[in-house]
Amino acid sequence: MAFARPLRSVLYIPGSKPRALDKARGLATDAIIFDLEDAVSVDEKVAARVTLAEALATGGYGARMRIVRINGLDTEWGADDAAAAKAMGADAILMPKVSSASDLDALAEITGDTPLWAMMETPLGMLNAAAIAAHPLLQGMVMGTNDLAKELQTRFRADRLPLMTGLGLCLLAAKAHGLAIVDGVYNAFKDDEGLAVECAQGRDMGFDGKTLIHPAQLDVANTAFSPSEAELDLARRQIAAFQDVEASGQGVAVVDGRIVENLHIVTARETLAKAEAIAALAAETPT
Repeated sequence: MAFARPLRSVLYIPGSKPRALDKARGLATDAIIFDLEDAVSVDEKVAARVTLAEALATGGYGARMRIVRINGLDTEWGADDAAAAKAMGADAILMPKVSSASDLDALAEITGDTPLWAMMETPLGMLNAAAIAAHPLLQGMVMGTNDLAKELQTRFRADRLPLMTGLGLCLLAAKAHGLAIVDGVYNAFKDDEGLAVECAQGRDMGFDGKTLIHPAQLDVANTAFSPSEAELDLARRQIAAFQDVEASGQGVAVVDGRIVENLHIVTARETLAKAEAIAALAAETPT
């Protein structure tokens, strides 16, 4: 089952910063991860819950997906974060460093039937990706590529070759279970060209979108993960050609010298549906 909600851009916003929380209401991001973990200093952890709860209660985020990332349950803040996040009424709760399905079970004991997302950022998480993806409350995965690179002790490469095994395992698991999955962040937030290359790689691999650390990255990600005009035109022509052949009962559909089969029509219709969902999100979201 395809995840219909657009997730081209998923922006991290510190839960402790009222000004950033307010500014996010007018940003062209498909989803927001309201962060209580890495983006919040130790001395602000408790107060951040209150600040974030007030912001979400005030609303104004339109149709953007609202995800709250809590601290791990192995920290002194995790359990209280989980209880607070449940009460905030966000669309999902994001758990950091998920290494097994039992981690999600522990979170669900606090959050009940609230939808869960999993940060995939540990070697054990990569090896257990299939079991994690099968959890009944899980709706999405977020690649934590910075932490994964640290744990793997890799060296930086623009092609991300050292991370490909982990990225691939999580993609396979997410697609097998109909989950959303978004790619990790690109750290050089002023490097639009490098971001565009990494977004294109992620889209080619099958990611639904990219997590972002700065609003300046939004346009690049939104463009990269949106169907292009050429892709939309091809999808329409494929559907028309296939329908013509079906109506006549003769021959095979051919577009641009390539045979068009039913599987191509499924993809074409998904492409058009994604474009419609993006347009609907833009219409429903304040800017």
